Amino acid sequence: MIQKVKLFKSSLCVAILFLLLFSSTSAIAKENSLRIAGSTTVLPIVSRAAETFKIKHPNISITVNAGGSGVGFSSVADNRVDIGMMSRKISEKELKKYNKQKFNSHTLGRDGVACVVSSEIYSAGITTLSKEQIGDIYSGKIKNWKTLGGPDKKIVVVDKERHRGTRHAFMHYVFGNPTARARGARLVSGSNNEEQAKIAQSDSAIGLLSQAWVNKDVVGVALIHEGKKIEPSIENIKSGVYPISRDLDIVTQNNISDTAKLFIEFLLGSEVQPIIEKSGYVSIR
Repeated sequence: MIQKVKLFKSSLCVAILFLLLFSSTSAIAKENSLRIAGSTTVLPIVSRAAETFKIKHPNISITVNAGGSGVGFSSVADNRVDIGMMSRKISEKELKKYNKQKFNSHTLGRDGVACVVSSEIYSAGITTLSKEQIGDIYSGKIKNWKTLGGPDKKIVVVDKERHRGTRHAFMHYVFGNPTARARGARLVSGSNNEEQAKIAQSDSAIGLLSQAWVNKDVVGVALIHEGKKIEPSIENIKSGVYPISRDLDIVTQNNISDTAKLFIEFLLGSEVQPIIEKSGYVSIR
């Protein structure tokens, strides 16, 4: 009987020691890892910065996933990630939902949102649009490019998911409401690369994209703003002339790990400024 008690006590001590060791190892692993998610616009900056950061800190694991600005914020708020990426500000609705929590935002750079069209439409003469014309397209009042002096083709209107920061900036400019409905939309996309692909595959589409994702197949049109023709160029975004622009932010809860603080300090430092510009955005430092 005494032998059994001793054996039991010995086994119990081993089990407790194992649990303490496992708990300690898990805590260290958590401290040496970062989970980041959110805006596909901000993602290229953070992903490239993470690669450079890990050269100096090889013991730190960083996972970066997309999902959109809304996902970035809710993931932080629900403790699913350490850092959220957002290409818009936190909304009043979001703050109200998580009113018992405090959040911090840091701006990495700036970006413009381009109204883009298929290259075939641009080549056919639709190189400039007004806010009113874009609004009429997205509300479903204008359905054919012929109405605007273009080819006789039905307009394929591509919208974005409602929580996307790119959409918020675009809809706020066009309709004065970041969550406005787009009754004329035929397709709804998620990430920038997904929407870019859909517009490139069409010969009569219109959409909204981060300026950094514009290319020869998906062309940004100039906007008629306050009587002037303004191209969606880096120069115009940097000067503040281009009317659809927004900050590119990262957001965290008030209390974060030392590892998160270290990475955020790196993101806001001089080494990341060239990465921001290389990614096609405007450096603000």
